Amino acid sequence: MITGEIKNKVDKIWETFWTGGITNPLTVIEQFTYLLFIKGLDETETTKEKEAEFLGIDYVGLFPKDKQHLRWHRFKQLGSAEEMYNVVSNEVFPFIKNLHGKDESAYSKYMGDAMFMIPTANMLAKIVDGIDNITMKDRDTQGDLYEYLLSKIATSGTNGQFRTPRHIIKMMVELMKPTPEDIIIDPAMGSAGFLVAASEYLRDNHNDLFLVQGLKEHFHNTMFYGNDMDRTMLRIGAMNMMLHGVDNPNIDYRDSLAEINRDKEQYTLVLANPPFKGSLDYEAVSNDLLKIAKTKKTELLFLSLFIRILKPGGRAAVIVPDGVLFGSSNAHKQIRKEIIDNHKLEAIISMPSGVFKPYAGVSTAVIIFTKTCAGGTDDVWFYEMKADGFSLDDRRSPIEQNDIPDILTRFNNLEGEKEHKRTEQSFFVPVEELRENEYGLSINKYKEIEYEEMVYEEPIVLVNKIKDLETEVNNGINELEALLSEKL
Repeated sequence: MITGEIKNKVDKIWETFWTGGITNPLTVIEQFTYLLFIKGLDETETTKEKEAEFLGIDYVGLFPKDKQHLRWHRFKQLGSAEEMYNVVSNEVFPFIKNLHGKDESAYSKYMGDAMFMIPTANMLAKIVDGIDNITMKDRDTQGDLYEYLLSKIATSGTNGQFRTPRHIIKMMVELMKPTPEDIIIDPAMGSAGFLVAASEYLRDNHNDLFLVQGLKEHFHNTMFYGNDMDRTMLRIGAMNMMLHGVDNPNIDYRDSLAEINRDKEQYTLVLANPPFKGSLDYEAVSNDLLKIAKTKKTELLFLSLFIRILKPGGRAAVIVPDGVLFGSSNAHKQIRKEIIDNHKLEAIISMPSGVFKPYAGVSTAVIIFTKTCAGGTDDVWFYEMKADGFSLDDRRSPIEQNDIPDILTRFNNLEGEKEHKRTEQSFFVPVEELRENEYGLSINKYKEIEYEEMVYEEPIVLVNKIKDLETEVNNGINELEALLSEKL
């Protein structure tokens, strides 16, 4: 997690924005991100230059010879704040907006209408100085910094747009183990947290993919897909992906649930935490999705979407509110029946209600399934997460209790789970039992509580003990009175 020192530095920069008149949290994040991006470009360029020099090969960088003064380490050293402001606003910013030229890349599409909004030279100088003091040597720090910035969006959660905690994203990615051949999508991507985490997993576990030209091209151009309806988040997501080393992610402005989205059987892996507070009119929803479950609830419609867009054999790990697991409406039952009977439901990991605090106290679960179009659900694995390494109040302070390592260990050895009793933290439930319970997927429906019989002493014995204690107290009071009388 991000350190207290970095938090303090970010808070000071945030205060500079605020006192300078930029008070919209998304605008602050956007402007902050542009400058982080500019700094990151320069650091990446420096690293590649050193590598090329070490290997004795030529390197054609992002910054042409006549644009070297646009690099972070150069313009931050300019003599005056006004001079730096002119370079950044009139040269650096247009340069990053047009990095991909006229290419139809996600970056060029969503940076096209980006605006530099820092109003004064002194304000820019303070912000540049503050960012320059933040060390971002590794991708983890960079990701944590993004996480902390996004946590400051006070409006998060008002439309069901919860920021998914980074450690939960990482857990879901590690459960699914993306492969170099996967085609990965998040149809409600926000800042692209799931896509970034998947790219990091592949770098850490399949680094050899960059030695195979076809796989390398796939990684940079055809592996990652994301949709969102907020252009600001699309810009932040595009920069986030580029800073994390994905050159050309397929990020689109799109209402994933609308008729305009024609995606069908295109992807092999869905990772998502879709909005689950919304309710749409039937006219606004694709007819294909309503065929699976006629509903206005976004959380159910997104599950229908995941089924449609996955290729046969494709997998999904997605966050759903608890209501999806036990809701009694026809639509709730239809979507659960569809996944269980026509595909392969593998796991339900229930999470405590504090995971999304301070935005919401809603209880959620991770649902994992594979699209088969031919059934295959056998025994479904249930796990009750009680702690995720952070307190479950609004402060979300780090604590020792953390079930995530246990979840990963057990999920990777499901054979060893088969003998577990319903009184334990994880266990299997056979599909026949799910069907008997109207396809209910709430862990509370299946877990058993072991009651320990308490044996108490006879009432008369307890009464005598109370009398003995009373006698002792009275004796003590009498002794104290005697001592006080002697002193008087």
